[in-house]
Amino acid sequence: MEIVDTKLDQEKERFCSRLASIPGVRPLPSPQTGDWILLKVPAPADLARKVNRRLEPGTLSVPRTIAGTVRVHVADPKRNEALLRTLREVVA
Repeated sequence: MEIVDTKLDQEKERFCSRLASIPGVRPLPSPQTGDWILLKVPAPADLARKVNRRLEPGTLSVPRTIAGTVRVHVADPKRNEALLRTLREVVA
């Protein structure tokens, strides 16, 4: 039996929806469990570099096995909102 963190699931759903509203950022389907979201973006390495410089290293990571994507950790709502603001600025 798997224990599900309802708060994390709710925040992940909310965060994913907000990410989808950013032009050029497309959340990809992912398993319900886990605290990462995979995003299809143009120039993933460049985007990750810019975001990580503005926020903190490791905020976005570029998976080696899935081209054209970055991974983002689902954090608390305050940190997620900071990332959303930064992404909007960087991809604008």
